[in-house]
Amino acid sequence: MNDDETSAGTGRPPTDRKQMGIKLLWVGVWLAFMSAPVKDLTGGHHTPWATVLGAVGLLTFVGAYLLLVLRRTPRDGDDRGVHLAIAFLGALAVLLTLTLGTSWLVLFVYVAVSAGATLPLRTAAWLIPAVTAVLVGLGLAADHPREVITALVFPALLGGFSMTGVRQLIRTTIELREARATVAQLAANEERLRLARDLHDLLGHSLSLITLKSELAGRMLPGHPEQAAAQVADIEQVSRQALIDVRSAVTGYRRPTLPGELAGARTALAAAGITADVPAEAPDDLPQKPEEVLAWALREAVTNVVRHSGARRCTVALTPRQTLDGQVLELTVADDGVGPSSTKPGNGLTGIGERLAAVDGTLATSAGGPGPGSGAGKGFTLTLSVPLGSGLGSTE
Repeated sequence: MNDDETSAGTGRPPTDRKQMGIKLLWVGVWLAFMSAPVKDLTGGHHTPWATVLGAVGLLTFVGAYLLLVLRRTPRDGDDRGVHLAIAFLGALAVLLTLTLGTSWLVLFVYVAVSAGATLPLRTAAWLIPAVTAVLVGLGLAADHPREVITALVFPALLGGFSMTGVRQLIRTTIELREARATVAQLAANEERLRLARDLHDLLGHSLSLITLKSELAGRMLPGHPEQAAAQVADIEQVSRQALIDVRSAVTGYRRPTLPGELAGARTALAAAGITADVPAEAPDDLPQKPEEVLAWALREAVTNVVRHSGARRCTVALTPRQTLDGQVLELTVADDGVGPSSTKPGNGLTGIGERLAAVDGTLATSAGGPGPGSGAGKGFTLTLSVPLGSGLGSTE
């Protein structure tokens, strides 16, 4: 999933109305347990003034709870503001329970959940049982029905400690996302450094020689035109060789690699919401031309899955096989989408076939994809193989 999507990001406070609405909906589901205090207020059990004050107290509690849970993130520290907010919720829960009765004990469940959702584990580990103990103590002191107290103890403990687990999971997700971004940035920086180093090595000597010979040719004119012409010819030769070297280097940078395309396939499928089963690594030391053909084919196949298949699952497999003609590497891309719309191959398959023909590879397609729900007429499987000569470690 793209981090720039408009949906509320994991572990981030909402930044616009849509994100706020999504998080309110997610948190609001759990406010259904507030039905007990609401029924108590609307049941005519209290005086009008008590009912009004109880409604104000309930709205204040819910507002403080939502503000605390929505605005805090798992990366925020164990600061004083959170402690004060939870202390306020706890005090309000005690006050409303003592003045309005049994139905209001449920507020302590929300206090425990708030502690688990916003405090570090070392703090929540003792605060959640403490909140539950206060719940039990108030219930017993006021001689409330014990079945009500017992029914609330388990949700308070389970809800509080479950939120500590969710909080830790979100923290881990954030850290992994940041680590992945850091790795990508380091890789980009390394690639820029490599490009700068290669361009310096390729062009530094050639450009210095061209500058030197240009100055020399300029001094030879007009007195020695023949010698100046020889220097200009040398300049032309050096510049042509430099152009050849640059083109060769750029071709190497643009050549797709199988590990790179496997990583790209995982990213593209995940961004499209497709469950991906993609190998983590490719065989080492593949011959350059077969690897390039497989990389182009994988890119084209995954692009077709993302754009046209409507699939929910895609499986990529790399399988070395021994045949009568020698060792081959087989690439299979299977999805559980709608299948091909026609029997005529498209431009993508035609291009894959042409590249395979250049390395004596083969291409096969069939209906059906991965998973038990894929059968005849559903899904699409693309299988291609390229010869590797004497083995995976061979080179051209």
